[in-house]
Amino acid sequence: MKNLLRINSAIFFLFIFSSLTTYSQNRGLTPDDLFKIKNVGETAFSPDGKMIAYILNVPRPLNEEPGGNYNNLYVYNFEDQQSVGLLANKNSVSSIQWDPESEIIYFLGKIGEAKTNQVYYIDSDGGSPKLVTNEQTDVLAFKVSPDGQKIAFIRLEDKSKGKQEMLNRGFDAEIYEEEFQHRNLYVMDLSDKSVKQVTTAASVFEFEWSSDSKNIAAAIAEKNLVDDSYMFKRLYVIDTETGIKYKLIDNPGKLTQFSFSPDGKKLAFVSAASINDAVSGSLFVCDVPNTKQFSQLKNYTEGFEGSVIMVKWKDDNTLIFSSEEGVDITLREHKINEKGNKLILEPGKVVLRNFDLLNNVVCFAGNTKEHPNELFIFNLETNELSKLTNHNNWLSGVKLAKQEKIEYPAKDGLKIQGVLIYPLNYEQGKKYPLITYIHGGPEAAVQNGWETGYGSWGQFAAAKDFFVFMPNYRASSGRGVEFTMMGFGDLAGKEFEDVIDGIDYLIQKGLVDKNKVGIGGGSYGGYFSAWAATKYTDRFAASVVFVGISNQISKRNTTDIPYEDYYVHWGFWTHENEQLVWERSPVRYAHLSKTPTLILHGKEDLRVHPSQSLELYRALKLHGKAPVRLVFYPGQGHGNSKNTSRYDYLVRTLDWFEYYLMSNYPKDKMPSKYLEFD
Repeated sequence: MKNLLRINSAIFFLFIFSSLTTYSQNRGLTPDDLFKIKNVGETAFSPDGKMIAYILNVPRPLNEEPGGNYNNLYVYNFEDQQSVGLLANKNSVSSIQWDPESEIIYFLGKIGEAKTNQVYYIDSDGGSPKLVTNEQTDVLAFKVSPDGQKIAFIRLEDKSKGKQEMLNRGFDAEIYEEEFQHRNLYVMDLSDKSVKQVTTAASVFEFEWSSDSKNIAAAIAEKNLVDDSYMFKRLYVIDTETGIKYKLIDNPGKLTQFSFSPDGKKLAFVSAASINDAVSGSLFVCDVPNTKQFSQLKNYTEGFEGSVIMVKWKDDNTLIFSSEEGVDITLREHKINEKGNKLILEPGKVVLRNFDLLNNVVCFAGNTKEHPNELFIFNLETNELSKLTNHNNWLSGVKLAKQEKIEYPAKDGLKIQGVLIYPLNYEQGKKYPLITYIHGGPEAAVQNGWETGYGSWGQFAAAKDFFVFMPNYRASSGRGVEFTMMGFGDLAGKEFEDVIDGIDYLIQKGLVDKNKVGIGGGSYGGYFSAWAATKYTDRFAASVVFVGISNQISKRNTTDIPYEDYYVHWGFWTHENEQLVWERSPVRYAHLSKTPTLILHGKEDLRVHPSQSLELYRALKLHGKAPVRLVFYPGQGHGNSKNTSRYDYLVRTLDWFEYYLMSNYPKDKMPSKYLEFD
């Protein structure tokens, strides 16, 4: 009888537990869940292959002082298959690297009461971090030499004597774009902590050691300005003993990542194919030293319908690279003496970007439709993909909406891809409101993975029973150079028509109510959203414009990337075709607007000046025919980093779309200007 009672009790509690679990899994994501979403970031194999060090990005809760997320240091141990937090409590850690003996991990951070970012190390089995560099200003980047004897690091040069004297006397005038401080490269001998300056009169942005620890390949520009870092970095090789440098290759335009071959005789690099190529997504290899011009180098991805993200050497003749391919990310292998490349990680398995490679195994941060970035490994020999961490196990109690890749024809027949997330409680045959999310760039892309955050509303919006449509319109990355160039000189032209064609595709399929279509996005996505609210106002019932462009004429004169804008977007200066630049400006059509528009902008934005949002607001307020609201975020730039600013943007956006696309509230009014939260 006692055993029977125990069994019956167990069944009863199992029933209750199952009921509670089923109930909890019926709820979708809410804005408060923003502060639960953790993401694995950088990953690094220990040289002995027994561990992986990684960064875990943890949101700062709303009940703390406003600020950015935390980056904590973890180590995954293959022997016990567990992760241990070495620095796991409200830290700011980055640039993790191992020593050759796999005993210590170097990193950048601010520890304790430190005011500047410095290089530290910590034992792989824990303990207190130890200071390595002790510079007066922030260390911006560093690399441990392969032999473990030295570190190279970048810091800003000291202020000039004249500038410092003026500051000491209370004169704080800033001379725009003339007072930049160069990013100098230094080398520290770890045996005695002696430091030697290696570069002057130029700015080093990225660099890599050669395998013999004698030379450094560096991406160098003449000025420490954002535009120079985008468009004018060139590859040099530096002898760290003598400081002598020579230009390795006169690469055109954008340059992102590069890697020495194991024997040090070659350098693989990811670059733009031309000065007008908006994406650094083509793969090249040159000899070290090199005697060829850039035009003589082989483009290993010529004609490839994808964009290379990162490359590493498997051996002296074999490259492994990650690439955007439509809405997917893949890994591919390329032998430099053979034609074509081999797919090794199939599309749709996992979304990744950067990776580390050791002994035919790749480690990386990867996400899927079901979860944010977790730690993964992929075996190149067995093709086995393994997820090693589960930092977001709370998602097991959340119901996620259906998400899928879609493809549709543009008016001219071009195939356009995108991602579609269904309403959480979708019923076949019923039409739903639509939020069209537009990615920035335009040289960027959405992937069919975890597309939910403060600025890409994915599952947050689906939980409120919106369809969420995210198109990779022409000019996006991930479809090859030709596809990216299709928007050149035609901003908001055919590329925006691709968005309209996608919306019409969903309407024709009977999924979307054509009278309840909204649009939103940031940066170039904000530009499209402003364009939709003005030029295409008849098609949109609500718009959210975040750090967006409203007047292309004034934008080009106030941005910190005028040359990038010229070379990869327009192809001409404003005075050469002022009429077209004005015609592609949303404020030109503000008097037509019947679309309720929410405008939001960081007050410290240097990319798209906050005055762009002020211009749009004023034009719509004076001449538009629908409600408009402008929200500024103090201390924020081209995107929000503070917890409070992120939450504010997310909640306001969802409220705006709910009010105008779902509710029965009067459409000539606006939702409350104050947030409601616990």
